Amino acid sequence: MIEGDSLDIIARWKRELPRQKALRHKRVAALKRYKARELDQRAAELHRETFGQLSCLDCANCCKSIPPIVNRTDAQRLARHLSMSEAEFYARYLREDEDGDTVINSSPCPFLESDHRCRVYDQRPRACRAFPHTDSEFHRHMDLHLRNTAYCPAVHRVLERLCGV
Repeated sequence: MIEGDSLDIIARWKRELPRQKALRHKRVAALKRYKARELDQRAAELHRETFGQLSCLDCANCCKSIPPIVNRTDAQRLARHLSMSEAEFYARYLREDEDGDTVINSSPCPFLESDHRCRVYDQRPRACRAFPHTDSEFHRHMDLHLRNTAYCPAVHRVLERLCGV
């Protein structure tokens, strides 16, 4: 991967952010031409292509702006990794959001390092491992993808390519 490609993709995404909301409905309509399986396969291909050109370490916007859901298994694993009790981990790092989900209590994520690396990468929550959800069962997460175009240049790029932009 060429670093400039990644930075160019991110810069283009930032320039297009103001237009994203207006384009969402057009993109959803364009995706209706696909059958679910075909959409999933094409999205997975575009996911691989996009991440062959884009490095998350050049952006880390998801870690700066979206507190991930942390399930009990995640919390137990992270607490053990950080040598703290589960209760201490909950008190220090977690909160309940407006939807009733348990999430990291701050943005940017307290585990995000200044070089955009994750201090708990090997132990990170399942939600972080799955993000941006563009490589599997794409058709099941359409609303999520449309919201995530505001946070992730990779999602934006996959949707652009799916819609023929």
